[in-house]
Formats: sequence, structure tokens, C-alpha cells
Amino acid sequence: MSAAIERLKDEGTRQQVIVAGGVAGLVSRFCIAPLDVVKIRLQLQPHSLSDPLSCDGIKGPIYKGVFSTLRAIARQEGIPALWKGNIPAELMYVCYGGIQFVAYRSITQAQSYLPTRPPPSVESFLSGAGAGAAATTVTYPLDLLRTRFAAQGSDRIYKGLFGAVLDINRHEGPMGFFRGVSAAVGQIVPYMGLFFMSYETLHQYMGGKTLPFGSGDATAGVFASVFAKTAVFPLDLVRKRLQVQGPTRTRYIHTNIPEYRGVIRGLAMIWRREGYRGWYRGLTVSLLKAAPASAVTMWTYERVLHALINTDHDDELWEIYNPYDDDDYDD
Repeated sequence: MSAAIERLKDEGTRQQVIVAGGVAGLVSRFCIAPLDVVKIRLQLQPHSLSDPLSCDGIKGPIYKGVFSTLRAIARQEGIPALWKGNIPAELMYVCYGGIQFVAYRSITQAQSYLPTRPPPSVESFLSGAGAGAAATTVTYPLDLLRTRFAAQGSDRIYKGLFGAVLDINRHEGPMGFFRGVSAAVGQIVPYMGLFFMSYETLHQYMGGKTLPFGSGDATAGVFASVFAKTAVFPLDLVRKRLQVQGPTRTRYIHTNIPEYRGVIRGLAMIWRREGYRGWYRGLTVSLLKAAPASAVTMWTYERVLHALINTDHDDELWEIYNPYDDDDYDD
């Protein structure tokens, strides 16, 4: 009996971690979808607002600020446009959340078998980086589809998710689904490492019952996300612009997106044409999006995982202390 009770003290089974991570990603994505569309539109806007000459001859909209962009999209394309790309994004977030938390837990457990275990901060960094790289690579085609749907204006390029998959495969080949993947992995490795390292450190002081209603989990997620997102934002921006390269590049809402060839060349071209501020276009909305997204993700993950563990614990404790079924008393 004591061995069975000891098993109840773990941090959840692999299946529980998958479910909790998937639910966390699903809820988080739905809540921040409009901000995600705004972020993508701002990141893809290649003309400089500080240079009026760069706006001459622009056919697409010229966005200025987060809330004015929200209003412009809703007014010109309708409120449902704020959820463009939501289907592939929801699929991506569910898969990403599950893969991320399972990989993070597995890598952390694997490090416990090393001859010399790393310090907690280093362990969290390595686990976060590895988990982010694995989840990003597996779900990247869905990320690309999300970006392309969000970049569409009133004139639709792709009629639906299945049609988009067929069209990209036919005109760009399988590698078309992985445009900009090097920027994504190059971004996510330091981002997730910094995020989990910061989160684990802050969670020790803010998590659990430190703040009311379990808000310590959410607060730690907010600060960790803001810190990590700002550090790697240029790679996120160039990734978005690489994702819309190809035969449909000039058909999106911003028809003047330049042609970029690789991450380094892309970053250099943006700096040369738009200045250092071009690297951080959309940073404000990105932080506004990342903070609630991470807060909702971590808060939901912790709550769902604990609920699943407690439910299973109740069932197991019943079996431990009530080993006989009612049928055993029929005789």
C-alpha cells in the first residue's frame, strides 16, 4: 500500500501532461487570436511610417498602432477577419503545447541521470530549449499556414486549409511548408530556454499560494514571457516575412513585401531599408499578446494537470482502501 501511495506523489503521467499542455494551448490561442493577426500584419508591413516616401504607391493598408489596426481590420474585412488563420493556429497550439511539456519533462528527467546534475537554472534552460526546438519543428507547417491565412486580405489566396496544403505542395513542394524554419528554431531555442529558466525562478517565489487564487503561476509566466520575447524578437519578425515568400508573395494584404533569401540576409536587408526599428516592428502588440498568452497557458496547464492528478489520486486511493468490488460480497 505504501508503494502505491508513493506513486501518487509524482508530477503527473505522460498522458496527463499531454492533455494539460494541449488544453492550455487551445484556450490560450483562442483568447489572443485577434492580437496575433494584428502582430502578423504589422510585422509584414515593410514600409516605414517615419519615411513618407516609402509609403508612396502602396496599394495595401498602412497600419499605425495596435488598436487602430484592430479597428481597421474589423472595419475593412469584418470582425471574423480577426480570427483569420485560427484553425491551423488552434491545431498548432494543441500539438505544440502537448509536445512542449512532454519534451520539457522528459529532458528534465533525463538530466537527472547525468553523473553531475546541472544547476537548476541551467537545467531549466536546457530543458526549455530542447522542448521548444522539438515542438517548433514538428508543428512548423501549421505555423506557416497560420501566417499566410492571417496575411490574406479581402481577396483570398487560399479557399480553405485543405486547399492551401494542396496548393503549397503543388507549387512549392514539401519544403515550401518549412520556409523560415531556421529562424524559428534559432528563435525558439533561446526563447524557450530563457522563458522556462525565468519561469522556474520566479515560480519559486510567486507560484502556488504565494499570491491569491493561484495567480503566482500567471504572474511568473507574464514576466518570463516579456523578458524572453524581447530578446529574440528580430528572429520572429524575419521568420514571418520568410513564411510568405514564394509565388504568392505579392498577393497578400501587403503587396510590397520584398524578397528575402535567408535569415541573415533578411535581417540585413530590413536593417538597411527600415533601420533598427524595422527589426522591432510589432513588438508592442507581440508583448501584449505574449503576456496574456503565457499567463493563460501556464495557469491553465497547472490547473488542468492538478485536476487530472487529483482525479486519478482519488480513484487510486479508492482502490487502495477499497480493494473489493461489490460483486465480491454477492456470494
